[in-house]
Amino acid sequence: MSSKIYFGNNNRFSFRRSALSVASKLHHKIAPKHALKTARRLFLTPAKGREINPLPQGMKIEAVSTSQGKMMTYRLGSGPTWVLTHGWSGSSNQFFPLMQFIADAGFTALAYDHPAHGKSEGKEGSIPAFLMALDGILNKEAQIEGVIAHSMGGATLLESEHPALQGKPIILVAPVLKYWDNLFGTVEASGYSMKLFREVVSTVSNEYNVRIEDVDPFKKLGNRQSPVFIVHDRGDRFAPFGVSKEASENYAHVTLVETDGLGHGRVLKADPLKEAFTKIAGGCA
Repeated sequence: MSSKIYFGNNNRFSFRRSALSVASKLHHKIAPKHALKTARRLFLTPAKGREINPLPQGMKIEAVSTSQGKMMTYRLGSGPTWVLTHGWSGSSNQFFPLMQFIADAGFTALAYDHPAHGKSEGKEGSIPAFLMALDGILNKEAQIEGVIAHSMGGATLLESEHPALQGKPIILVAPVLKYWDNLFGTVEASGYSMKLFREVVSTVSNEYNVRIEDVDPFKKLGNRQSPVFIVHDRGDRFAPFGVSKEASENYAHVTLVETDGLGHGRVLKADPLKEAFTKIAGGCA
């Protein structure tokens, strides 16, 4: 599914949303099991991202087994390892230019595709699936230097309590820090049946034995002690810039790097992100 229903901000009335509201509620009433199956497919199936960046020379590609199946990993460079984790409907391909920069700076860049994303296994994606895949990748690493996370990947990272992350610096790129406020608000604005959406959330919670409603990246960010850089575009249409600004004003360990005209995705290739990496990586040396 497109990121728009998860991270949109269009609250204007439209006939299409009104029709979706009526149709989804009626579907749920007449055929509840089929409606739930359809809703799961709608909300838990990511859109296929375009792979537009060429494979850097020397990239090592390997499938790593996790509890969520085999996750495809991409490793470039040598030296201390920085892990890169993408967002909803994204893939490691988005990081290839940044990975080359990290490798050229004397580090190893390790990216991976989340469940049901890129070339990894799985048919569905969710915060619990993302989290278990991340922990599975970290389990295979003797030590990491830090993490760079984009969008929903940032929410996942902040929820992880993996020992390898303790005290490590992180860079959040266009993060969705108030995940549930954003998600429930945009699903409601889409017109889709909120009762049916909550049923999807409940089934995923039961399957993973977690309370997905307890996911609170903003609070978890405040609990971290290591340095955090947030690189966020003021005009981001999917992840609210104001929430990142609020985080930087409330948490002394958070530094906000503001950009203009780069949106939600182009920021991954931009100089401000590379400069943030140089600063935070240099501070750890």
